[in-house]
Amino acid sequence: MGNSVIDARSDGQGPDDTSSDEAVAAGKRQKPKRPFWVELPILACVALGLAFLIKTFLLQAFLIPSGSMQNALQENDRVLVDKLTPWFGSEPARGEVVVFRDPAGWLAGNPVQEPNTAQKFLSFVGLMPAAGEQHLIKRVIGVAGDTVECAGAGPLKVNGKPLTEPYVYPGNTACSTDPSGQFKVTVPSGSLWVMGDHRQSSLDSRYHQNDTHGGMVPASDVVGRAVVVAWPISHWATLPVPDTFDQPGLAPTR
Repeated sequence: MGNSVIDARSDGQGPDDTSSDEAVAAGKRQKPKRPFWVELPILACVALGLAFLIKTFLLQAFLIPSGSMQNALQENDRVLVDKLTPWFGSEPARGEVVVFRDPAGWLAGNPVQEPNTAQKFLSFVGLMPAAGEQHLIKRVIGVAGDTVECAGAGPLKVNGKPLTEPYVYPGNTACSTDPSGQFKVTVPSGSLWVMGDHRQSSLDSRYHQNDTHGGMVPASDVVGRAVVVAWPISHWATLPVPDTFDQPGLAPTR
């Protein structure tokens, strides 16, 4: 008597039979593919939805309308503004370049071109820079509790510390010698003192000291921090906080 050999392929289930059964089952499960022209509107809706979410909660593009922030920003540059960090309680800091809503009619004498319907829609979903909105962009110089002052041509001082400002437009002085350019102010709680880098061509906090906020920008009006120049490609650059705002002793003594 010899040893019996047990065939693992017993009961008539050979490899060909198994493959055939699986192929039949797969065929039954397979669904017909949608034509591309049917999928295209779905993909477009998904893309628009993602763009809207990014614009609302993460990043939004803004168009620079003037030269008040030269040379950091040129007229018609597009910047990307970080809108995420404020959701985590972060507040604007000294030296940051911020976009904010017009706090008290600062743009009253500057007519805004009314966008067409297509521009409004693309701006709404975040596929083009904000259009027809009353926003400004400046550098934060003082935050709540700071004393900011200008005497003569400068330097600009924060809490008695002179700032070294290489970002100021070439040929400009840190302080303007006109009446509004000479000041000493203390920033109240919940507010900011902002100035343009093109000091002699910027209608910033200095020139709105008679408005309802005394030239201050309510922190609640800040949309976000400009972090990068995205367009044109030749102007691409990040917008870091200058070193002068990290100098020891700049924060006020409480």
